[in-house]
Amino acid sequence: MGNIKICVFFVLFLLNSVLYAERVRVLVKDRIEVNSDIPAGVSISLAYNDSVLIFLQQDVRFIRGVELEFTAPQTWLPHQGSLAFGLYSNLDSEPVTNPAEIECTPVLVGPIPNKIQTVYQIPLHTQHGLRGTPYMTLLKAPVPPESFPLLFRLTPTAKGWSREIESMRFQLNVKPVFSDEGALSISVHRPEFPPNGSYTVLIDDQVVENSDVETLVKEGEHTLTLLSPDYRTENRRFVIERGKTLSLSVTLQDLTPLVIFEAPALARIFIDNTPVMRTNAPLAVDPGIHDVRIQLSDYTIIKTVTIEKGKTYRVAFIVDMQVSGE
Repeated sequence: MGNIKICVFFVLFLLNSVLYAERVRVLVKDRIEVNSDIPAGVSISLAYNDSVLIFLQQDVRFIRGVELEFTAPQTWLPHQGSLAFGLYSNLDSEPVTNPAEIECTPVLVGPIPNKIQTVYQIPLHTQHGLRGTPYMTLLKAPVPPESFPLLFRLTPTAKGWSREIESMRFQLNVKPVFSDEGALSISVHRPEFPPNGSYTVLIDDQVVENSDVETLVKEGEHTLTLLSPDYRTENRRFVIERGKTLSLSVTLQDLTPLVIFEAPALARIFIDNTPVMRTNAPLAVDPGIHDVRIQLSDYTIIKTVTIEKGKTYRVAFIVDMQVSGE
């Protein structure tokens, strides 16, 4: 009884192999790659018995699927049923000679439709989010990236064969179907002090758990925030493009308060009776209460200000003029 079960299982295995594997003879015209750097895709001209190998770039994070746009010449319409096409995956080898025989798995096989243009989309993942339309056919079963390269093949049939078909040229355009995401790469530089302070990265107020690796983000405008008990808060606005990686560099600053002075070149500035050297750079000041004095000729203004940790202050010397009439 055990031997009978083994035999039945072996027969079922053979039947599955026959159902899902096919040996085909091909004449490879070219090899093309689906590449996110070429969003419009790659086009190739095929004759009635040509084949093309379709490769997939290694990084497919932003690619949901592959679109095949097949265009027939106007002269094709009277010859319905004369040609068939086949799309295959899981090639047992890459053809190195022409013609060549390979074993592969049929993905989509049938007669060429009796119309000028036909569009198919092949999802790469189960959760692809793609939708078919009246103008585009979506394959129900995804073809995972590890099943590439694909083989697209044209073959003549016995029905309605005509010598005119031998001179026809068909166009195949293969392009990526992108997800609605891009990636953000963040490079954070700490100041000399403190060199090992901590910080938290947020994108649109959501904490990023590991900011050392690229983060997938929906296309559009977003906000990057770096919060820290040791450094100043940093905010950046950025725009993510579909299928692209954006690199942002952020330099953290320590929490020493800064004061920016705006006063005429001849004005003299003092903080707690200590003269301030005039430069274009903000002045680092210790937190606490300080007296700021600005002198211009015989005119003097004194203000007492409270300087807080992690803030930047702007001190402007303003001379006003009022004119009135009766």
